Amino acid sequence: MATTSVHPAIDRPLGPLVSTTPASRPQKITLPGRFITVVPVSSGHASDLFAATCGPTNDLFWTYMFSGPFPTLSSFQDHIANLANSTDPMHFTVISNTTSKPVGLLSLMRIEPSHRVCEVGNILYGPALQRTPGATEAMYLLGRWVFEELGYRRWEWKCDALNSPSRRAAQRFGFKPEGLFKQHMIVKGRSRDTAWFAVVDEEWEVIGGGMKEWLSEGNFDGEGRQRKGLEEVRAGISGQQKEP
Repeated sequence: MATTSVHPAIDRPLGPLVSTTPASRPQKITLPGRFITVVPVSSGHASDLFAATCGPTNDLFWTYMFSGPFPTLSSFQDHIANLANSTDPMHFTVISNTTSKPVGLLSLMRIEPSHRVCEVGNILYGPALQRTPGATEAMYLLGRWVFEELGYRRWEWKCDALNSPSRRAAQRFGFKPEGLFKQHMIVKGRSRDTAWFAVVDEEWEVIGGGMKEWLSEGNFDGEGRQRKGLEEVRAGISGQQKEP
C-alpha cells in the first residue's frame, strides 16, 4: 500500500505519488461468462427487456431508478434507444446463456480515465436474473474488465440511501461503505440522500478472486445450490493472504 509523505519545504503531509497514466476508456464490447453474457445494449433488446423488467408486477424495480417505470413497449423502446446512443453512462444488457434472452441492464458511468475512476450504476435485474449466479457473474465480468484490462484504480457504487436491497448487494459484492451524501440529488421530484460504496485496485485481488471462486462449478451442488456464500469465500481468501 502506498504511504503519505511530508513536503520538505512546507512541512505538510502529501498523498502518495502515483502514475498519472490515464486508464483506457471503455468501449462497447462483449464480456462472455458461463451463466450470462454482458453485451452493449441495443434497440433489438427492447422487447425482451420490456417483458423481463416492466409491467405491473415489475414496476417496483424502477422505484429508485432515474427513469421509469414504462407503461408501454413504445415508451420503453424510446428509452432503450437513448441508452444505446449514450457513451457515459455506457449501458450494457445482461443476456442469459440458457435462454439467449436479455434479463437485465447495468452500466459504467461517471467515467474519468485521468483519475482512473468509474462507477457501476443503473443496475436493473429482472426476476429471472435476481438471486442467481448470473447476477454475480455480471458484476465479476464488469469488475475484472475495469481493473484488470482497463486499468482503473477505483470502482464506485452509489444508490439512494433508502434503497436497502442495493446497499446489501453492494456490500455482498465487496464494495465498502464510504458514507452518506445528504440531499445529494432530486430524483423524480423527491430529495435523495446518496449512499457511497467503492472498491479500490488493491482490494480487487480478494474481491475478484472471491467472485471467481464462488462462481466455479465446484461451489454448486447437483441442484445448483451454493456450497459456500460469497462472503465466506472472500473471507477465506483474505485469511489465506494474512497467513505467514
